[in-house]
Amino acid sequence: MMTEIVLIRGDITRQSVDAIVNAANSSLLGGGGVDGAIHRRGGPAILAECRALRAGDYRDGLPAGRAVATTAGDLDARWVIHTVGPVWSSHEDRTATLASCYRESLYLAAQLGATTIAFPAISTGVYGWPIDDGARIAVNTVRTSPIPGRVPEVDEVRFVLFDDVALRSFEAAVG
Repeated sequence: MMTEIVLIRGDITRQSVDAIVNAANSSLLGGGGVDGAIHRRGGPAILAECRALRAGDYRDGLPAGRAVATTAGDLDARWVIHTVGPVWSSHEDRTATLASCYRESLYLAAQLGATTIAFPAISTGVYGWPIDDGARIAVNTVRTSPIPGRVPEVDEVRFVLFDDVALRSFEAAVG
C-alpha cells in the first residue's frame, strides 16, 4: 500500500491523527512556534514526559535528526513525536539531518502502530531553512520511507502548513 500525502493549510495542534510531529528544540521542554503551540495545547502531560526523557537517556537533549515519542496530552492524537531539525546553513549541507527528522519520525510512528501522522514544515521557520528546499526534502523523504521490510508503512502523511507560501511550496514538491 502506498502512503497517501495530504496537504493542509492550518494549525497542526487541531489535527485528529495518531501522531503529531513536533518541530522541537533539543531541550524538549517547549519553545516558540510549533513547539510552543504543541506544548500549550497539549497540556502538562507532554512536558512531564519530556522532563522524564531529559532525566534519562536525553540528559544532554535530543540530537538533531533524531525522534522520540510522548503522550499527546490534550491533543486529538495518541502521541507527539518530537524531532529536532537542523538550523539551515549556507556553507554546510545539512540535508541529511533534515531528511532524518522525517524518516526517524515515520519509523517511530510505524513502530508505535500509528497509521496517520501530521508533520509541520520542519526547520523552515526560525531555523531558516528555505521553504522550497525544505518542502522538496520532506516530500522526497516521505516518498522513499520507510524502507519496505524495516517497519510497516504509515497510511497517511499529512503536512500541516501554517501559511499559503508553505502550502504552495509543498504543492510544487508533491507535483
